[in-house]
Amino acid sequence: MPSEEHAARPTPFDLAGPAALLGGAMAGVAVLDTELRYLYVNPALERINGVSAACHLGRSVFEVLPEIEAREDVLRKVLADGQPREITYTGQTWAVSDLEERYWHGAYHRLEDEEGKVIGLVAIVLDVSESEIRNEELKRARRHLALLDTAAVSIGTTLDMDTTCQELADFVVPALADVAAVDVFPPEVGHEVRHAPPGVLRLRRAALATVPSLRDIVDRFSRPGDHIDYQEDAAVPRCLVSNAPVSVDFQSDEELSSWGPSPARAAAYRAIGIHSALVVPLTARGLPQGALSLVRADGSPSFTDEDMVVARELAGRAAIDLEHARRYTHEHSIARELQRSLLSEPRGPHPHVEIASRYLPAEQGALVGGDWFDVIPLRDGRHLKAMGDVMGHGVAASVAMSHYRSLLRLLAYDDLPPHEILEHLDQMVERSGIDRAATCLIAVVDRAAGVCEMSSAGHLPPVFIDPGSAGRVTCVSVGPPLGTGFGGYRTTRVPCGPGTVLFMYTDGLVERRGEDIDVSVGRLSGLALPMSGKLEDLLDEVLDRFGQDAEDDIAVMASRTSR
Repeated sequence: MPSEEHAARPTPFDLAGPAALLGGAMAGVAVLDTELRYLYVNPALERINGVSAACHLGRSVFEVLPEIEAREDVLRKVLADGQPREITYTGQTWAVSDLEERYWHGAYHRLEDEEGKVIGLVAIVLDVSESEIRNEELKRARRHLALLDTAAVSIGTTLDMDTTCQELADFVVPALADVAAVDVFPPEVGHEVRHAPPGVLRLRRAALATVPSLRDIVDRFSRPGDHIDYQEDAAVPRCLVSNAPVSVDFQSDEELSSWGPSPARAAAYRAIGIHSALVVPLTARGLPQGALSLVRADGSPSFTDEDMVVARELAGRAAIDLEHARRYTHEHSIARELQRSLLSEPRGPHPHVEIASRYLPAEQGALVGGDWFDVIPLRDGRHLKAMGDVMGHGVAASVAMSHYRSLLRLLAYDDLPPHEILEHLDQMVERSGIDRAATCLIAVVDRAAGVCEMSSAGHLPPVFIDPGSAGRVTCVSVGPPLGTGFGGYRTTRVPCGPGTVLFMYTDGLVERRGEDIDVSVGRLSGLALPMSGKLEDLLDEVLDRFGQDAEDDIAVMASRTSR
């Protein structure tokens, strides 16, 4: 604190008048000379600055108050051009205060004598700490509300867990943290907080985001997809066990050592400048999904209670999205395995019949559908081929598909023409209670007669490829989908001699958003056997050409007879 003993007391003009006038003012008032040294301070400014008037006089503002951010450049501009200016500055004076941050608003006017000579400045100072703090709190609250509103459309845009985690990490950097990591329980662990090996909690890092200045350094520690082993008393395990946020300001290396996965990383964290961290649980319906870890480094403030509230709200919303994604992934896996087990590769029903088939799942974002195919041997060297598509997706569609396939196999051995098979199948589905309609194309090939009899229940037309010719899309009389109970199917006879390829498919191969289905199907008329003549190569070419941008599952089957 400045002492009164060494203060100079220049008095270039009579201050008795201003002193009498301003002594009782509520605002702090000072008169400064052209070197920005105090000539006069009123009692209010004494209280604001926490030192007596005598300790001010003859000293500059910056000597009396070294811990404030007063703008010397602004004060000198007022001296130079005479334009009054106002500034708000922060810091600490000698006055005792419980506030971590204090703010003052100052108005500065140039002071001239009767001859117009510049003799100094008049400064009027108000303590605006409480109003500024309230304004800052209001601004933070508004930013946090805006952040939560934006999160609703930025996080959980897909049903992929890692994508959702990365959206969360990207969203909170730099809005809430300099570094954000999302760790989740591996699939084999589920939701159980368990330590394996003993004393270690193993999580999978699903996402990581950093400010650009820290990216190279942070990437040395871990990357998305890595498994992270946390010591038992680290912040993440403590957060998951208590299902409550854990906030840490690192005052010592010991605290830094106990926060991360292992004590060995403490020195690296210190080198980065990490000074505080916040870990919040990702919990949905009482089930822990993982944890969101937020870190702030040099240049960023410590986490506040408001930050914790916002982080927990964001984590809670993201956890619900993660639970949906986890359930979807589980159901998707079950449906796919069920479908794969049912879609066994059909064998040739006769040595003179060649069969090739493929099933291509849609992109990751789509549930497994109910596509199916089958080849069934009949009497007299004939064989039945079927291609179907149960409406809908997921486990229910796969189960319904298995029912359709089983019923069709029962009917096939009754030696009925295709349209009667569909009639009976339609009635059996209606009686069995299967609540999912399906399209189906049945083709019975008589190799000896060189004829193929076909009937369609709402399915797309087949393609015939004669030896040495381009494919032709063959019109088949189309009845309603199975499961509707309407019936009304008819059989179409088409020549199909030895070497002719019958190509059957589901709508995922040709159906495209914004394009008429007839146009899509029409492109199949250009199909031709590859130079190798192999059916497998034909299917490879078809999927390469038409399957790249598919939005649904694709099932394809090609067959031909030989003499």
